[in-house]
Amino acid sequence: MPSRSHSVLFLAIFCAASMAYYHLALLVPKAIEARTAQGLGNGYSFGADFYPIWLTSRESLLHHRDPYSRLTTRQIQIGLFGRPLDARHSDPPDDRAFANPAFAVALVWPVALMPFSVMRVALAMILLVATASSVMLWLRVLRLRTDRAMFTSFLLLTLSSYAVLEGLYAEQMGLVVGFLLAASLAALVGERCFLSGSLLALTLAKPQMTVLIAAYLLLWSAAQWRSRRQFAAGFLLISAALGTSSLLLWPRWIPEWLQLLRDYRQHSTPPLVDYLLGDSLGPGVGPILVAALLVGALAIAWRMRHVSPASNEFRLTVSLLLAVTSITLLPGHAVYDHVVLLPGILLIGFSWRHFLRSSRPLRIVLCITALALFWPWISAPFVIALRPIVSPQLYNSTLLTLPIRTAASIPFGVFVLLAVLMGRVMRKPTLSSRA
Repeated sequence: MPSRSHSVLFLAIFCAASMAYYHLALLVPKAIEARTAQGLGNGYSFGADFYPIWLTSRESLLHHRDPYSRLTTRQIQIGLFGRPLDARHSDPPDDRAFANPAFAVALVWPVALMPFSVMRVALAMILLVATASSVMLWLRVLRLRTDRAMFTSFLLLTLSSYAVLEGLYAEQMGLVVGFLLAASLAALVGERCFLSGSLLALTLAKPQMTVLIAAYLLLWSAAQWRSRRQFAAGFLLISAALGTSSLLLWPRWIPEWLQLLRDYRQHSTPPLVDYLLGDSLGPGVGPILVAALLVGALAIAWRMRHVSPASNEFRLTVSLLLAVTSITLLPGHAVYDHVVLLPGILLIGFSWRHFLRSSRPLRIVLCITALALFWPWISAPFVIALRPIVSPQLYNSTLLTLPIRTAASIPFGVFVLLAVLMGRVMRKPTLSSRA
């Protein structure tokens, strides 16, 4: 008779296969069909988020072209949509430009001369391995242990989650940043501070994902400078090397990049906090709530600046800061960047009994968060099974998006549960003495 772990593994295999089929065979084709109906379907879809980085890197290497120029943006749009975007033809806003810091171009130079059709296949495999490695690294950082069957189950569910499937299909740099962040924290726990800081500096290729963690770890390094200065040295040295080399190639890249970010914010989706407040309160109250959450995050970072990387307080601080990042700094549509929630989900998953012994409201939050998290795997098999039965109109309008409707609520549940844990830790009078 199979053990409980093996039963969970069989269920995880079924759920992962169902979610992968749903995403690749149902959801993605429908998205391509909608884009084609707008006259934008003659370009790359698989690998679309990496294409701007690849093309910009290629153009800068071969023709020394400015990454943020109109000509570069025009070429990106032709590659992605088959033609340039034009607001006069009711096209979506011009958000398909190279939006990363300029040094991301140099990081891609080693593969910039490869054909994109070949590069995107190789990159998909690399991202898959990197994401799987992130799971193992976070388990090491958090010092969580499980048997092989349960680990395989969690790995399968992670790789088949909506966030990761979106990131793999679009080939999002966020998955690379997620891996580098996990590797940086694993190196820090292993007392390799210089390597940790160097790896964290590379995550600045997508700074909105790691800016809070970088601020905390620099503060943590300064709190005990003699023993931790190697972390700051690695981070600052690599950051300076990346920034300076980019300035030598493109002297105006910083103001051009900042201007692009300002323009991008005008038509990009706001953070999840704004969505929570709705259209009426979001634009006015949203920025205030975001600022309050960021101030609270910095206060926690200051309080936890002395803790050891081997402590529960450090692991909880990192997880909570990443949860705050997901609801305050990341655009609302950037579901693929929710890989930053992985350590928080792991901590909660291994502490669920603790929450069940807590107050009734907390148990309710735990159950709602668990339902939101597992909803895609629960609903995907039913959506697949109902496709031949339900009318196409009802299926496309109601059922097709059913498995992904809880994606935006997961970060809030993770944040609340981690905030409760942090509140209990900070109320303990022995925190400073343990640190």
